[in-house]
Amino acid sequence: MTGGRCTSKATLTGKTVVITGANTGIGKETARDLAKRGGRIIMGCRDMEKCETAAKEIRGNTLNPHVYACQLDLASMKSIREFAEKIKQKEQRVDVLINNAGVMRCPEGKTEDGFDMQFGVNHLGHFLLTNLLLDKLKESAPSRVINLASLAHIVGKMDFEDLHWEKKKFDTKQAYCQSKLANVLFTRELAKRLQGTGVTVNAVHPGVVATELGRHTNLHQSRFSTTVLSPFFTLLVKSPELGAQPSIYLAVSEEVEGVTGAYYDVMTEKEPWPQALDEDVALRLWEVSSRLVGLKEEGQLKPPTEVQSRAAQPALTQPSGQSADVGAEGL
Repeated sequence: MTGGRCTSKATLTGKTVVITGANTGIGKETARDLAKRGGRIIMGCRDMEKCETAAKEIRGNTLNPHVYACQLDLASMKSIREFAEKIKQKEQRVDVLINNAGVMRCPEGKTEDGFDMQFGVNHLGHFLLTNLLLDKLKESAPSRVINLASLAHIVGKMDFEDLHWEKKKFDTKQAYCQSKLANVLFTRELAKRLQGTGVTVNAVHPGVVATELGRHTNLHQSRFSTTVLSPFFTLLVKSPELGAQPSIYLAVSEEVEGVTGAYYDVMTEKEPWPQALDEDVALRLWEVSSRLVGLKEEGQLKPPTEVQSRAAQPALTQPSGQSADVGAEGL
């Protein structure tokens, strides 16, 4: 039921890891584990008070003094650019980038830049951050990017005519599923563009995890659900520590060295749903996202120039099987 634990004994001495949303839940437990392995951990969080508290706790638990809290609000392009600039100026390397932060099924709202909150934070924020840190990642190769996705992508649909719910009635569940589909599409397109650089990128569904991400789901709002359903729900979900194992596995495991463009259901490579395999949609999402976040054309990562068509590009790792499991952190 849990998917097990990462058994790799790999250490991260001399390596730098950037984790978004690391002050609570999966992100915090991922930071704790990687700090134990000797990594230099940069925790990018919106709430600096909580982030400083979490960083101090992890430093005390692991006796690793190199755990740092840094301001990052993924709902603000300005904040993302400032965070990335600090990383580029102060850090000699970035070996692992874990795009962990996210919001789920929150009330209708817009980011500072006018994007739908879930699409803006879950996809566009990480899209911009990753692109801004690509030079550091390539300089530090072999390096890894891990995108926290969700099984919710199976019912996601990219509505390019109304990505920010300005024309149709807002549906918080569908908005979340669209953002999670975007995570998988982004992973696959980025993997193509990074071929030959030594930087790998993979997406992962961590499983059903008890974290603060589900605070907007109204799961336990009634007396019945609180008193009757809650005990059963507790038996079916993982703790944040177990929920962090897939991220840790993709960050350090020797088994996934060189694997890129893949989707993992916990720690098993699976084929994502068909809509996540559409290369034309992935390319269009990249182009739209680049325009929305203001990436200059000359600074964008391009597909390999020697490749004349999508069909001619080297295939990514080909996962086998398709998960029919139900549930995700905050599905």
